[in-house]
Amino acid sequence: MAADASDPNVETVERLIKAPAYDIFAIVADPSRHHEIDGSGTVQGMKVEASTPLTLGSTFDMKMKMGVRYTMVNTIVEFEPERLIAWQPRPDNKVLAAVVGGRIWRYTLTPQDGGTLVRESWDISQEKLPSLVLKPMRKSTREAMTKTLERLEQAVT
Repeated sequence: MAADASDPNVETVERLIKAPAYDIFAIVADPSRHHEIDGSGTVQGMKVEASTPLTLGSTFDMKMKMGVRYTMVNTIVEFEPERLIAWQPRPDNKVLAAVVGGRIWRYTLTPQDGGTLVRESWDISQEKLPSLVLKPMRKSTREAMTKTLERLEQAVT
């Protein structure tokens, strides 16, 4: 279920991309391409290449770097082909996963005249860290998501 855009725990950016939803979805639903579009610079690539397409409940491991290198295990928590995909990352370290993680990255695609409205959301409503720790990250996260949608547009057009 997609989050309400007015939710204070959700940061959202939108961009009209002049491409069909099918082509855009093919990129956001392919974790091996996430490092190409990531506007934050933290996504380094997949730990192990996925051999099957993503569906609800699928998982994929992503190598990350924010100062130090780490791995996140991502679970697909929302999925509607060509319309919606969301994943919830948690650290691959079980001790860290008990106290960190739970945010949801969501892409919603809405066909429009002339292209597709792409909405990327960062949803911290299920995050284990107190929201007061994450809320200061809103501005930088919004900037990174804006760059991500720019890079997504470049990748698909």
